[in-house]
Amino acid sequence: MIAKTKISDADLLKLAVEVTAKSQQTAQTNAAWKQSYMGYVGCALISEAGNIHTGVVLNFQNGIGFCAEHSAVAEMVKNGESRIVKIAGATAKGAALPPCGRCREMMIQLDPKNCDTEVLLPNGQSSNLKELIPNNWQNYWDG
Repeated sequence: MIAKTKISDADLLKLAVEVTAKSQQTAQTNAAWKQSYMGYVGCALISEAGNIHTGVVLNFQNGIGFCAEHSAVAEMVKNGESRIVKIAGATAKGAALPPCGRCREMMIQLDPKNCDTEVLLPNGQSSNLKELIPNNWQNYWDG
């Protein structure tokens, strides 16, 4: 965790890419990991408290693993936070990558205010999470 740091969108994305580089260096030390996507995607997020949390994907051939966003969110939660202000995911080659549907759902269920989370997208664009999940099922739940 990096505490209360102001950071530009470009630097947040760069931090997500740096996380992938470190993870891939680790993967190269283990022959079994070379055939996985370990560390290919990194994530950096800014919490409501202004803290930066990072995560990396672990995805092995047998289907065990988790997304970089899950990893970053878990780090945030273990530090007593649930609200995400901004999030950036990136591939190892530096391409911005929006969170998958599972990650989007997880962030909204963690804290409904995360619907307003700014998600960095490719080509310098951004969107809030609620725009990435149209017709969220929770708006229609009658249980």
